[in-house]
Amino acid sequence: MFKAAIASLGCKVNQCDGADIGRGLCALGGVMVPFGSAADIYVINTCSVTQKSDYQSRQLIRKAARHNPEAVIVVTGCYAARAPGELAGLPGVRLVLGNENKAELPAIINAKFLGGKNFSPPPDESAASALPLNLPGHTRAFVKIQDGCSSSCSYCIVPGVRGASRSVPLEEVKSRLNLIGSAGYREAILTGIHLGTYGQDLSPEVSLLDLIDWADNGRPVTRLRLSSLEPTEIPDEIVPYMRQGGVLCPHLHIPLQSGDDGILAAMGRPYARSFFRRRLHSLFAALPDMAIGLDVMAGFPGEDEDAFRHTLELIEELPVSYLHVFPFSRRPGTPAAVMTGQVAEKTKKNRAAILRALGEEKKRQYALRFIDRKLSVLICNSSESLSSGIAENYLPVIIDRGIPPRPNSIITVVADRYSEGCLFGRVI
Repeated sequence: MFKAAIASLGCKVNQCDGADIGRGLCALGGVMVPFGSAADIYVINTCSVTQKSDYQSRQLIRKAARHNPEAVIVVTGCYAARAPGELAGLPGVRLVLGNENKAELPAIINAKFLGGKNFSPPPDESAASALPLNLPGHTRAFVKIQDGCSSSCSYCIVPGVRGASRSVPLEEVKSRLNLIGSAGYREAILTGIHLGTYGQDLSPEVSLLDLIDWADNGRPVTRLRLSSLEPTEIPDEIVPYMRQGGVLCPHLHIPLQSGDDGILAAMGRPYARSFFRRRLHSLFAALPDMAIGLDVMAGFPGEDEDAFRHTLELIEELPVSYLHVFPFSRRPGTPAAVMTGQVAEKTKKNRAAILRALGEEKKRQYALRFIDRKLSVLICNSSESLSSGIAENYLPVIIDRGIPPRPNSIITVVADRYSEGCLFGRVI
């Protein structure tokens, strides 16, 4: 036996990858321990989407070396794919492996550091392969159905470090959803780097709608949620699956990035401000209570005060429910890194703060619409005094009166107040 610890940074796809690595190490006889404790093997599954994520990855490597200077430290993920030599020189690092061979990482660790010992996977290995290790309570499970990206946004390094878009075969996704449902998960989140392209590379070709339709009819889980969809890849046919009684949660996360046409063109985004406005108004007209969150970037090269104002005005106009805001980060090897008109760090920081404040106000306005209304809530955590969970429309809900419902139950709650980013309510 050996102790192993894994830290996965960044996107949900990376979290799924980290869980797969963990299952492989457990099959080798490993015991998973928290990353902050002493372990024999540390795996840092890095992200490199921003300079901050690079820094966080390096900090985790140094943290592992401090916890056990004799440990085997393995670095994988997007930072490892982008700059392997940079990471190989850090203290304690014994192996750097990019994304291409990440699935074979447990076998490589076995061959290099565990003596290539033979092992027999447990009888329920197929079921275990569908279960994430990082989600206690058996309430929500992330299921990776797609990886890579074939787009060419000027700021993004993902296509270079994760490769072209590729899909998990439909029957394998169905099997995984059935397995996680039988294992007790109530909600599954379909995730991918470029989710809207799911199935286009398969033969025969399928679509995300094909998978959603199968899940709506078969109900492998009670709820299905989508992680992120490009605005140009949201079919009108998706809305009926989100109506009351459908399997698909009435929630979309959509990357806007900018509300200025000039900046969108420089980013290489395949839509204009007018298209984005029409698309969202069309969705809200079809399903007024739908939750829609946006990715927004602050300080892209060339973003002057007018361009930033255009972004603010567009978001203010739209009844979105939250924002995910991040400042532009120069990524080596991307066209945006060498563009003229780079925005000062202080300006980027100030603009991001303005956007985050707008996002908090949008979240508050959206949540207040549900005061004195019924919400279907999946309970994720519970104690003697209160329970908390996620509503179908992605609002966090706290139940602080009456007998706390048990984790993994789906209950009806009436919200009566909003405070500090959460709705509070009672079970009915």
